[in-house]
Amino acid sequence: MAHALAEFRVLIAPGLHNSGPDHWQSRWQRLFPAFERVEQDDWDVPDLARWSARVDQLRQQGSDTRPTLIVAHSFGSLATVHSLARDPSNVAGVLLVAPADPEKFDVVDQLPLKPLARPSVMVGSTNDPWMAASRAACWAERWQSRFVNGGPLGHINAESGLGDWPEGLEMLYFLAEQAHNTQSRTH
Repeated sequence: MAHALAEFRVLIAPGLHNSGPDHWQSRWQRLFPAFERVEQDDWDVPDLARWSARVDQLRQQGSDTRPTLIVAHSFGSLATVHSLARDPSNVAGVLLVAPADPEKFDVVDQLPLKPLARPSVMVGSTNDPWMAASRAACWAERWQSRFVNGGPLGHINAESGLGDWPEGLEMLYFLAEQAHNTQSRTH
């Protein structure tokens, strides 16, 4: 299945405090060394405009011309959506995992209320302290993201004990296939 990702550049967009070594995002980077991480100047201050600008910057940097898949977590999901809403070019799809509630960060008015311009999958949890699954499903519907209720996984982070989170990788492979099929129809 890893070959399904070969035609894509994959960016990891962590949430607050970055993703530590036991977080599935960090584990995925060890499994797939070509995955690139969006780095923030201050991981403790969630600033949507600045974080989104860093997503933009990494998307535009480098000579890799392959279409991009973005794997985002928590506030990184909000930054990714903000970036994508401004400019979807060269993004093939986004995986939004346990997005933070935009209301908690007072950024609702800065996020799109219409479908995203690219295929997306959103994973929520029934006991996520950062956004209830019903609210995540509502945002997924607004953005026309495929919503996956992951069950009681908390914030879907290192404390969730997911290891390499193979179910999440399956969703990434699904997204890659969906993006590939969408690109094939448009080229």
